[in-house]
Amino acid sequence: MKASLRLPKNGRTIVVPQPSSRRFYGHGIPGLDPSKLGGKLVVIEGADGSGRSTQITRLVEWLEGCGHATVQVGLKRSTLVSEELEQAKRGNILSRTTLSLFYATDFADQIENVIIPSLRAGFIVIADRYIYTLMARDMARGADPGWLRNLYGMALVPDIVFYLNVPAEELVQRNFAKDYALDYWESGMDLGLSHDMFDSFIRYQAMIVDMFKKMQKTYGFTIVDASRSSDEINLELQKKIEAVMRGK
Repeated sequence: MKASLRLPKNGRTIVVPQPSSRRFYGHGIPGLDPSKLGGKLVVIEGADGSGRSTQITRLVEWLEGCGHATVQVGLKRSTLVSEELEQAKRGNILSRTTLSLFYATDFADQIENVIIPSLRAGFIVIADRYIYTLMARDMARGADPGWLRNLYGMALVPDIVFYLNVPAEELVQRNFAKDYALDYWESGMDLGLSHDMFDSFIRYQAMIVDMFKKMQKTYGFTIVDASRSSDEINLELQKKIEAVMRGK
């Protein structure tokens, strides 16, 4: 099999994705052999305001322009519980365990009904955040790491994971400039870090960054400096995704 071919119309290079050594993080999905799944699973992590949406939009345009079929997944997109989860969060009354299990259900539904079928069909799956954000949030709220690893043992190991890192002080400015407000949960207001939402946001996001740095040693994802220009970031992501598709 040739590793790539060139499109005659636009001159772009199509890289034929090479087979992945696919596995689950833990117990997986009963009866499913992950080694039979093709495609690629690319994860983009990062806080609100880190530029995830912009980069994902550009990556989808690039991949589809190179002839690859793509599908997107993300938090709170399950047809099973996404609406109920959003409604419950608006009340700010969920217990920490209930919130964890709500998100785990949302993730489990998507992995079984979207991610796995898409990989089986050879799609490039772009995940707008994955289990790492969920684990970081829960650990910041005191959840046991072992319990979380078991809870998300059904997760497939992605082909590549990027964490778009932006200093908390810059994040608060980006979020406020965009929405003229800060999110209750993204500010960690339920943790009682501060009565001031700006201060709480900075403290909470700094905690999340620390959690990601600790998890990076275990899960080996790529930390990307997202304070740079969108073009610089996108070029770095494209090069690394292309290398993964070539099997490097």
